[in-house]
Amino acid sequence: MEIRRADKIAETLEQLVFSGTYRDGERLDEVTLAEQFNVSRTPIREALQVLVSDGIAEKIPRRGVFVRQPGPVQLMEMFEMMAELEAACGRLAASRISEEGLQQLVDANSSCQKAIDANDHAKYYSENEKFHQIIYRGTANCYLEKQALRLQSKLKAYRKMQLRFRGRMAQSMTEHREIVDALKAEDAEKAAHVLRSHVAVQGEKFYQLMANFNG
Repeated sequence: MEIRRADKIAETLEQLVFSGTYRDGERLDEVTLAEQFNVSRTPIREALQVLVSDGIAEKIPRRGVFVRQPGPVQLMEMFEMMAELEAACGRLAASRISEEGLQQLVDANSSCQKAIDANDHAKYYSENEKFHQIIYRGTANCYLEKQALRLQSKLKAYRKMQLRFRGRMAQSMTEHREIVDALKAEDAEKAAHVLRSHVAVQGEKFYQLMANFNG
């Protein structure tokens, strides 16, 4: 129960950060938040840890937890790098992913579709995250996998935010099917192209993300 409550509090806090209620560099005080959410400090502490792991807060020893928001240039650069890492993963996985890995991707897509049917953004992101991690493993390149996982973690909050844009989950699902088809066909360039486009945040979509991010 406590963990479930902490996750809900973490999601609320993420939305408050994105809406501008909490600004970059602002301290997230456990006592104040416990009073605000009418809970003990334990779920607040767990929720803050989620924010830290999602990359939108930083824990400084003996000082506390502070909001950390990348600026628009840094965020764009992070998404560009993520898109290229995903493309590289797709290119290698096209020839290296196992039949078991391909089946895992199909299963992950089934779970993603169930989340869409339930209009459950959080569940969709969770299954979407697994989908991409299967591809990272499918590269059979531990170094590339680790780099992709690291940046995926840093961008988690922002990729989750995108899924709330109207029609984005359904569009993402269509792109997932194209990715699986390219991997099954061992079409390295197609897999790289679709994955790059799937992750890239450009033009209007980026400005929409920043508008949501800054409230």
